[in-house]
Amino acid sequence: MIRILHKTNINFVKLRHVFFSISGLVVLTGIISLSVKGVNLGLDFTGGTLMQVKFDKPVAIETVRSALDAAKVEASIQSFSDASYSIKVKGTQENVNEKANQIITGLKTIPGTTFVEEKRDYVGPVVGRDLAKKALFAMVLSMFGIIVYIAFRFSNPVWGAAGVIGLLHDVFVALTAMSITNREIDLVIVAAFLTIAGYSINDTIVIFDRMRENMRNFPKMALAELINLSVNECLSRTVITTMTVFITVLVLFLFGGIAINNFAFCMLIGTVTGVYSTVALCTPMVYQWERRSHK
Repeated sequence: MIRILHKTNINFVKLRHVFFSISGLVVLTGIISLSVKGVNLGLDFTGGTLMQVKFDKPVAIETVRSALDAAKVEASIQSFSDASYSIKVKGTQENVNEKANQIITGLKTIPGTTFVEEKRDYVGPVVGRDLAKKALFAMVLSMFGIIVYIAFRFSNPVWGAAGVIGLLHDVFVALTAMSITNREIDLVIVAAFLTIAGYSINDTIVIFDRMRENMRNFPKMALAELINLSVNECLSRTVITTMTVFITVLVLFLFGGIAINNFAFCMLIGTVTGVYSTVALCTPMVYQWERRSHK
């Protein structure tokens, strides 16, 4: 295996209180941001006005977006061809005509073109209350399943609980970043949250697996030393994996266009927090719990 770090000897357990303090500060920041600013929910959660227009000649989507931005219309734009676009704007069913008129005003500023309005309608939220409850139930059930799986695989429910706490930490940090930057949260971002959760727990299980192997190889080794050994042995693999994902997502963030910019931003945050929670939270939490339980 390619290694970029050789024989590191970082004492992660000793630094656990520093890591816990950093995470506590970030979580507190998130709670304040969510309480004060909330989250910017997209059309999938709020509903809004849908308008479909067709220009008399091809118009670049960037031109359409710039015209709407100049008219202060925050819209989701989808192209069907070089001249036909679907435009969605958040709002209530009562202000469909008002939002539609704002769209028309913005599009009229595009020089050298005319357009016809093919459709005007209200679209309800894709994610209804019942669906949101089912999604929340499914997430809670999956968390419980992770705890049971890790507890069965590693013969210790504490490890499973630590993995789930790390997973929730990563998703919450990503949500905090979305709230602070006022980026829109839609179904694509929900998919990003789930991806972050899967990435996080996978990385954690790799470290836990190495800890289990070292427990068999060094049965008399102190837990703190064993955890540090295991994390340092996997550190090169973790850095390589993380950098590969990070660079890929960074390219999408910089050059992927506005359509996936929010998704890429969320994944950038999740990639960093995923490796951080594994080496700086989950394994030190296992040590802290075991230490207290044996007092």
